[in-house]
Amino acid sequence: MKLRWRIIASIFVLVACGDASAQQPNRQFRVGIMSNATAAVIFDQLRKDFANLGYVEGRDIAFEARWAEGQLDRHPGFADELARLELDLIMTYGGVATAAAQKATSKTPIVFTIVTDPIALGLARDLIRPGGNATGITSLDTQQAAKQFELLKEVLPSISRVAILSDDTLPGADASGFVPIERENRAAAIAVGFEPFVVRVRGPTVEAKLDEAFAEIMKHDVQAIVIVEAPLVFPHAKRIAEMAAERRLLTVFPGSQGAAGGLFAYGTSVIDTFPRMSIIADKVLKGAKPAELPIEIMTKRTLIVNQRAARAVGITVPASILQRADRVLE
Repeated sequence: MKLRWRIIASIFVLVACGDASAQQPNRQFRVGIMSNATAAVIFDQLRKDFANLGYVEGRDIAFEARWAEGQLDRHPGFADELARLELDLIMTYGGVATAAAQKATSKTPIVFTIVTDPIALGLARDLIRPGGNATGITSLDTQQAAKQFELLKEVLPSISRVAILSDDTLPGADASGFVPIERENRAAAIAVGFEPFVVRVRGPTVEAKLDEAFAEIMKHDVQAIVIVEAPLVFPHAKRIAEMAAERRLLTVFPGSQGAAGGLFAYGTSVIDTFPRMSIIADKVLKGAKPAELPIEIMTKRTLIVNQRAARAVGITVPASILQRADRVLE
């Protein structure tokens, strides 16, 4: 009887020790971060997201962050630095950052977001089984451009010429000279009867180049601008909306730029992807292989209508659009 109780007691001790050891971190993970933006845009939220998953910074996880602050030509150097550190994971925000990271290392796992078309950019073989060292979330939405141009046609049927505002940092141009998101927008514009003109902001000092971009836009005698979700233009959405309003041009932004001041913002929002980044990263840190983790596709779309912007350019937004809007800014 005594022997049996000793065995039972020993089992309880082993189970208790096993539970305690399972709750303790086995190691500290080292995670690199590369972003087109500043730390303020992403870092605080990312830390909270990892904390919600049980990671304690300084004990379970440490970050090596590199912020381009709009200077995208810094990414290759950042990628080389992080590759030399032999980190457990690199998290990237933006196609330029992701491409630079994958060029610098085929060994370190990469989790990305704000990448429009990872297949066209050569980051993955397909969305279900990426096949390389990178996985993450794509903002690819084959319907977004079509819906944006349909909205423009509905609000002002007399529109005939539109500008597509992009930037010169986007990779993946084909023989036409256009990158995937530009080709998609051109096709969508032509489908509703518009004549499209792609105008690119040229970096890295964007503020100084916006005047040049708008001078080119005005040469084409357009009535509206559709702004794509590109690295150089993304941080300057508010200024772009102001410059367009000064010239009485209608503006359509991606869904993440509802507060920029454009007439419409429609589509998916990259901001919605940020909480998912830590979840995917957690899977990779626990042993999942990026090559086998499906790339997630954003599906939530929003329509934001800005009545102030409409009044400023003398436009009346049809009731049919207002009824479909998720938000109407008065």
